[in-house]
Amino acid sequence: MIPDKRIDLPSAEKEAKAYLAEEGRWDLLTPISLVILCIMSVLFIHSAQAYVGGSQWKMQIVWCVIGFSLYLAFSVIDYHFWMKFAHVFYLLAILALCMVFFGPVIYGARRWIDLGPFKIQPSEAAKWATMVLGASILARSKVGNMRDSLRGILKLSGCFALPMFLIFLQPDLGSTMVFPPIAFSILYVARIPTRFFVTTSLVFVVMVGVLGYDVFRYYQYKLENPRPSEAVTAYEETSLLPLKDYQRKRILTFLAPKVEDPGGVDANWNRIQALIAVSTGGITGKGLGDGMQAKLGYLPPAVAHNDFIFAVLAEESGTLGCLVALCAFLLVIFGCLKVAAKSSDRFGSMLAVGVSVLLMTHVFINVGMTIGITPITGLPLPFLSYGGSFLVTCFVMLGMVQSVYRHRREFR
Repeated sequence: MIPDKRIDLPSAEKEAKAYLAEEGRWDLLTPISLVILCIMSVLFIHSAQAYVGGSQWKMQIVWCVIGFSLYLAFSVIDYHFWMKFAHVFYLLAILALCMVFFGPVIYGARRWIDLGPFKIQPSEAAKWATMVLGASILARSKVGNMRDSLRGILKLSGCFALPMFLIFLQPDLGSTMVFPPIAFSILYVARIPTRFFVTTSLVFVVMVGVLGYDVFRYYQYKLENPRPSEAVTAYEETSLLPLKDYQRKRILTFLAPKVEDPGGVDANWNRIQALIAVSTGGITGKGLGDGMQAKLGYLPPAVAHNDFIFAVLAEESGTLGCLVALCAFLLVIFGCLKVAAKSSDRFGSMLAVGVSVLLMTHVFINVGMTIGITPITGLPLPFLSYGGSFLVTCFVMLGMVQSVYRHRREFR
C-alpha cells in the first residue's frame, strides 16, 4: 500500500501564518526609545534657549514629525532597493557637498546649503549615502582571499575618501572623523582578513604620533613668537598637516588646557561651563528650566541647544535623566546590532552595524566632550541636539535597519 504523502493543509496554513507574522513583526523597542529621546530633545532645547527667547524647540518638533514619517516609510520599503540605487544617492550627496562651497560662511566654515526658510547640512546625508554604497560594494565583492579582499578594500577606500576630503575642506574635522569607524565596521562584517586590521592599527598609531608632534611644534612656535598671529601664519606655511588654527587649538586645549587657555576664558570656556553644569546637577537635577549655566548665559546660547545639550540635560534632570537618555541610546544601538545578527544577508548586516557604529561614535564623542574626556569637535548628539539635517538622517538610517529586521527571513 502506498503511503499517504498529502500535505496537512490546516497545519501548513498555520505554519504560513506564523511565518508571515514573524516576517512582518516590528522591533518596537527602537521607536519607543526614539519617542523618549525626541520628547527630551524638545524639552531641553526649549530650556536651553529660554535665556534668549529662542523658538528652535518648535522647529525641532517639526523635524521630529518629518523624521518619524520617513522612519516609517523606510521601514516599509525593502532595504535591497537602496542597494540597487546606492550609486545614484552617492553622486547626489557628492554634488550637494560641492554646492556648500557656494553657500554662506557661518562661524568660519561653509557647511550648509541655504534654502531660505531653513538650511541643510549635506555632510549628514553624505554619511548615509556613503555607508549604503560602501555596504553595497562589499556585499557584491568576493572577500575569500587576500587578493579579492584587497580589491574590495580599494573600492571602499575610494568610496569613503571623496566625501571625507570634501567635508574636511569645509572645514568639518568632526564629521570627517566619523567615516573611518563606519568603514572599518562594515569591513569587519565583510570578514576581511585580520592582517588588514593589524596593519591599519599600526598606521593609525603612526598618524596619531605625527599629529601629536605637529601640535607640539605648533605650541613651540607660539611660545617663541611674541605675536600669535604671525606665529600661526609661519607655522601653517611649514606644517605638513592641513589643519586650521582653531583645530590645533582645540586639540591643545584638550591636552594642555592650562597652557593654551590658562584663564579659561577663550577656547576652554565652553568645556568649563559644561563641566559645571554636569557636576552640579546631582541625582535628580535642578528641575526643568532651572539650570543656571544655560539660563544665565554662562553656557553660550549658540551651543547650549546643540553641541552641549547633554550639559543642559545633566544639570536640569541630574544623573537619573542622563541614565534615561543613555539607556535609550543603548537600546537603539544594541537593537541595531541585534538586527545585524539576524539579517539574512551581508548587505543588511553591514547596514545595521554601520548605523550602530555611527550613532555610537556621535554619542561617545559628544558626551565625552561634555564631561571632558574627548576634544571638542562640534558633533551633535543624536536625536537630542537641535538640527534637522542630522535628526532626519538618523531617522532614515534607523528606518532602513527596521526594514532589515522586517525582511530578515525573506532570503533564507
